[in-house]
Amino acid sequence: MTIRVAVIGAGMTDCRARHYDRTLGDLAQIGTAAAVHDAGISIRDVEATVVGLYNDIFAFQAIPECGFTGQIGMANKPVLRVSNGGATGMYALQAAYEMVASGRFKVVQCLGVEKATDPYDFQSKSATPAVVGTIAYSWDPNFERPLNAHAADSYNQVGLAYKDEYPDDLDDRVQGGIIELESKQAFDNPFAQRHEKVTVEDYLNSRYIVYPSRELGICVYTEGACDIILAADGIAQEICNQNGTEPIWVSGFGFANEPYFPGTDITKHKVLHRIYSDYLAAKQAYEMAGISPKDIGIFELHDAFVFQLMITMAECGFVPLGQSNRVLDLMLAGKPFVNLSGGLTFGGHFVGGSNMMSLWSVRREMLKRRIKFGMIHGTGASLAQYGGVWILEQGERRAS
Repeated sequence: MTIRVAVIGAGMTDCRARHYDRTLGDLAQIGTAAAVHDAGISIRDVEATVVGLYNDIFAFQAIPECGFTGQIGMANKPVLRVSNGGATGMYALQAAYEMVASGRFKVVQCLGVEKATDPYDFQSKSATPAVVGTIAYSWDPNFERPLNAHAADSYNQVGLAYKDEYPDDLDDRVQGGIIELESKQAFDNPFAQRHEKVTVEDYLNSRYIVYPSRELGICVYTEGACDIILAADGIAQEICNQNGTEPIWVSGFGFANEPYFPGTDITKHKVLHRIYSDYLAAKQAYEMAGISPKDIGIFELHDAFVFQLMITMAECGFVPLGQSNRVLDLMLAGKPFVNLSGGLTFGGHFVGGSNMMSLWSVRREMLKRRIKFGMIHGTGASLAQYGGVWILEQGERRAS
């Protein structure tokens, strides 16, 4: 029998372009301390840790988690590392969930942490070329990397293919409207990397990075940490009664990884105009939770690129494919609320922990606004292959 699992605590560091004065271990320690304080427990109560940490090269160490196991108070306890590209956070959360749901542990933390901009390019006197080059090691070494493929190239192939399929969708002004709204929402996130107002005109006047993506419609490189505390049915209620909050239950989830190489057969290839992994993950999550998109009150989704946010909203069933221009109206109406944290674009994208930040934000807003159902999403890898979705529930629990 699967044990019910709840989120009982969450803590974050500031999201910054670079933490000059903090090591990877320092960020991990600060995030952990904030989460256990939020839950009202001691680190001694945490029985195991899952670490979401995407990139060894960022850390200059093949197993960077070993360097801070003791620093975060987890000496002589199980610590598992997860790396799944941009979806690292979602897959790490799922690993932590399984540890609790299996009955093996009662309290597990899921720590996402990244020092993304320690690599430095001395020729340009900027971290960006080194960071881009490091991420390029995620791509196929035989065909893509020799062509200097990078993240923007990869995702924008999806955007261009979608535009070929639906030429009237992904309107520039709609994209600008979404960016303007996210920039405003980030001001309510005390940990956001960017507290700056961006207007539709600002967006439209920003330069193209890789067509059709403009500079102001892309997530930012970030250093930071976010820690989530999960607990089993029974002890979750006890802890939340003590800390004065309610448990936020994981009531549904879904995951899917698409094939790597593009083609036309969705069972064998990555079909470029779709993010089919998002569709499959959301479908599984809705079915498990016994709800539909209309029941979701808040959604924090992985917005690596603003056009990808729009496609993901369609794949997750909030609007039909080919009609993602309608997404802005839903966001403005709060049906559902979307990326109240500012998303990865303004909140920050510390890859191993960005999806934990989404959960931190959804839990915060669900408790504050008394929202019944919330949802988080992560995507990653070349061409947005990997997709993961969690549905969260507050209050009376539905039977499994």
